[in-house]
Amino acid sequence: MNKMNYLRLIWLLLAFVSGASYAEDRPVRELKAFLSATRTLTADFKQVLINEAGDPVQTSYGMFYLQRPGKFRWDYKKPIQQQIVSSSGKVWFYDPDLEQVTVKKLDQSLGSTPALLLSGEVSLEDNFTMEQQGEDEGLLWVKLVPKNEESGFKYVLIGLSNGSLGGMELSDNFGQLTRIYFSNVAINREIKQDLFQFNAPKGADVFSE
Repeated sequence: MNKMNYLRLIWLLLAFVSGASYAEDRPVRELKAFLSATRTLTADFKQVLINEAGDPVQTSYGMFYLQRPGKFRWDYKKPIQQQIVSSSGKVWFYDPDLEQVTVKKLDQSLGSTPALLLSGEVSLEDNFTMEQQGEDEGLLWVKLVPKNEESGFKYVLIGLSNGSLGGMELSDNFGQLTRIYFSNVAINREIKQDLFQFNAPKGADVFSE
């Protein structure tokens, strides 16, 4: 092999390695770019709870609202109504059927609402190991594994569709999976601020943790 062919071979190998690295890091880069560019987000969602046997046990539908930093809201519409509202460092969980409100500090609530990962209140690089998971169901997936072994969950997956939020999956320490699929996603539209203001309904029991 002459010198010119040898140099061409080296160049091709370098191009291949560089391309492979680019593909491997793409989901992580897209997640960081999405979070950096997103100020607000609204979307419809479908949430599926899966038990230890891998069977879906409950499917819920509703609306999701996000305003970075630190504000988000889940409005569960069916089969039962519930609200999760985050603002001013707290999260309110409201169950109309039970007439009960539970209030938690924001940093205690990740296991209950993976939206905290999107809120800008948590440093992903400081708190999680990020691993690209390739493409599945038309989404590019990033796996976030908590560095703190005492975390209330095993991992969170974030799925991206064309650089925007497409899905999430949370695996808790009890063997349950929560899968969330987003649709009708709108980025950086104005959101009414009263959506993130929660006042306990009259007669509701309020519990603080």
